[in-house]
Amino acid sequence: MPRPPKRRRIKNIPHIRFFKPAGIPGRQLKEVLLSLEEVEALRLKDRLGLNQTESAEKMNVSRPTFQRIITAAHEKVAEALLEGKALRFEGGDYELEKGLYKCKQCGAEFILKINRKRKQKSGRRGAKICPECGSNSVMKISE
Repeated sequence: MPRPPKRRRIKNIPHIRFFKPAGIPGRQLKEVLLSLEEVEALRLKDRLGLNQTESAEKMNVSRPTFQRIITAAHEKVAEALLEGKALRFEGGDYELEKGLYKCKQCGAEFILKINRKRKQKSGRRGAKICPECGSNSVMKISE
């Protein structure tokens, strides 16, 4: 039995979720679907210029897994561009990175994540809990 896949970490969900060739009504176009983790891979590797190891670390996946994600994304983008298809960004199995926090008690730094399918509960609404010591004395240190 294969192990379940790890959720891929993405920084944010893009504001623009659909692209199409100019001058052709959307209803006449076929669509190519890019998962949000494929969009994140394109952002990290092609837009920010990170190498595959750095990109894989940011997405919380192995380097071979990142290679498979970025290859699939490149193939889909090429298909859409060369065959005049629309690109839609949606779906996938990911966790959304919400910022870097630091525990005032033990000094641990951690990324607050929200799963795509369900939000993690941390007690009272808006409470941030340190995963190392369980303290709720944490502060945000970066977006």
